[in-house]
Amino acid sequence: MTRRIIGFSLLLCLLTLPALAAEYAVIQTNTGDIKVELNRAKAPVSVDNFLAYANQGFYDNTIFHRVIKDFMIQGGGFTAELKRKPTLDPIVNEAPNGLKNVRGSIAMARTNVIDSATSQFFINLKDNAFLDHSGVSPATYGYAVFGQVIEGMEVVDAIARTKIRGLNGLFRDLPSNSIIIKGVAYIKEEGP
Repeated sequence: MTRRIIGFSLLLCLLTLPALAAEYAVIQTNTGDIKVELNRAKAPVSVDNFLAYANQGFYDNTIFHRVIKDFMIQGGGFTAELKRKPTLDPIVNEAPNGLKNVRGSIAMARTNVIDSATSQFFINLKDNAFLDHSGVSPATYGYAVFGQVIEGMEVVDAIARTKIRGLNGLFRDLPSNSIIIKGVAYIKEEGP
């Protein structure tokens, strides 16, 4: 009898808890839209950072400047004229959050410095386990995943098939035709 009362009490508590809101970002490109479910529970700093840039219109008219077939597409830092946009301060790397760099996951791009991510992000084209957190050195710390593509993976794949221009240096993986991010829209859906 006591077990039933405890079980019923637990169920009642769960039913009265407010439902968590689902958060999404729609990356609007000249190739189509990519809808990403954001994971604030496991990557709060990265989600807040991404949304801060999105809400100020930072991503408007930036490009996917790095497209590597069978690896990832990266954007969020340069204009179509290949001018670097000024960013906010770098954020802490949340790679140890347990989220994996699997196909369709979105993660923060960074330099060889662990806590160097600013505005740039990438979407994995396949499972890239070598990008996951596996140690404390810069080479093994990993890249912080903060969401998952839930619609528009065909757009991501189309971007990945784009012919590459192959400029020297930083833009050796630049698409021949600019893949423009028109903007990033934020959507929050309250639970039932």
